[in-house]
Amino acid sequence: MGTADVEAVWRIESARIIAALTRFTGDFGLAEDAAQEAVAEALVSWPRTSPADPAGWLMTTARRRAIDAIRRRAALRDRYALLAADPALAPARDSAVDEEVDPDRIDDDVLALMFVSCHPVLSAEARVALTLRVVGGLTTEQIARAFLVPVPTVQARITRAKKTIAAAGVPFELPPSDERRERLGGVLSVLYVIFTEGSTATSGDRLLRPDLAYEAIRLARKLAALQPKEPEVHGLLALCELTAARFPARTGQDGSPILLEDQDRRRWDYSAIRRGLAELAKASPRGLGPYGLQAAIAAAHASAPSVEATDWDRIVLLYEALNRVAPSPVVELNRAVAIAMASGPAQALAIVDELIASNRLPGSHLVPTVRGELLARLGRQPEARAELELAARLCANQRERSVLLHKAATLG
Repeated sequence: MGTADVEAVWRIESARIIAALTRFTGDFGLAEDAAQEAVAEALVSWPRTSPADPAGWLMTTARRRAIDAIRRRAALRDRYALLAADPALAPARDSAVDEEVDPDRIDDDVLALMFVSCHPVLSAEARVALTLRVVGGLTTEQIARAFLVPVPTVQARITRAKKTIAAAGVPFELPPSDERRERLGGVLSVLYVIFTEGSTATSGDRLLRPDLAYEAIRLARKLAALQPKEPEVHGLLALCELTAARFPARTGQDGSPILLEDQDRRRWDYSAIRRGLAELAKASPRGLGPYGLQAAIAAAHASAPSVEATDWDRIVLLYEALNRVAPSPVVELNRAVAIAMASGPAQALAIVDELIASNRLPGSHLVPTVRGELLARLGRQPEARAELELAARLCANQRERSVLLHKAATLG
C-alpha cells in the first residue's frame, strides 16, 4: 500500500477516528494530533507491510499515541501516581482509554465532531478550516490550495481554533436537543460556504474548484445520514447536488466560463440531478427552509430543457419566499434577474437601482454585472458598457473578469 492508499483510508475514516479519540481522551486537540501521528506512521510502514484492517490499524495506532502523549504530560503526573498507589482506580482509567470502538456510538461521535468544529466561539474562517481538516480529512496544503491562501495561514487558523476550543472548555458532546437545531444552522452554513467557494471561486484563475465543492457534498451526505429527520440538511444536500450537476457544462476545455444560456445541457450530470430531486423531496414535507428554497430554484433550472422554457414565474415566487425567510441583498439581486426573464428588464432595473441607492452590496461586482446586462437589454449600450467595465474592475476571479470585459467590448 502506498501514499495514495493511506490518503484514501484517511479521507474516509478520519472523522470517525478523531471523534472516537476525542471521546476517549476528552481532548480535541490531542485527538487530532494523535491521529495525524498515526497517519505519518502509516506512510512509513504500510508500503512495507499492508495491514489487514487499515482503518483499525489507524485507530489502534492513534489511540496508543494519545495514551503516550497523556503520560508525558506533566499536569497528569499526580493522577498517574494516584492510580499507581490505588490499584482499584487503575482498571477504570485503562479501560476508558483502551476500550474498543463502540459501533453504536460512531454516528453520535462524528456528529459531535461536526458541532465542535463549527462551534460559535470560532471565527468563520476557523470553522471552515477546522471542519475540512478534522471532519473532511484534508491536509493543510489542500485547504490552502483550495482557498488560495498561504499554508502557514491555514496552519495558524487550525492551531488557534484548537486552542480556542480548549480555552473555552467546549465539551465533546452533542448539544442539548433545544440547542441542536440552532447550532445545526452553524454547521450547515460552514458546508454552504465550502460548497459556494467550490462552485464559484471568489478569486484566482479558475471559475470552479470542484474538489472543494465535492468535499462539501461528501460532508453534507454524511450529515444527512446522521440527521435524517432535519429537512434543511436534505435541502442543503439537494442544493449542492443540483448545482454541481451543471459543472461539466459550465466551463470550456480551456477553463473559460460558459453562461447558462450557452451551456450544452446534454453534458449536465443527470444522476446528480436525480439525487438532488430525491433529497429535495425529503426536505419538502415539513416546508422548505432557506436551503430547501434555493434547492427548489436549482431544480427549476435543472428540469428545464432551455433558458427560454424555464418556469421563470415560479423562480420569481421562490425568490420572494426566500427573501421572506432569509432576506439578503444577494437574494434580492437574484430575484431581479428572475423578474427580468419573466417580465422584462425595466422592472428588474428598478430593483437593482434601489439596491444601489441603499448601498446594500458595496464593492460587489455582482450589482454592476446585473445592471449592465439589464441596461444592454434596454438598448442603453454606453451605460451598459460602463457598468460591465466597473464589474470587471471589482471582480477578483480572472475567469469571470475576462467574460465581463468581453461583454463590454461587444457593446462598443
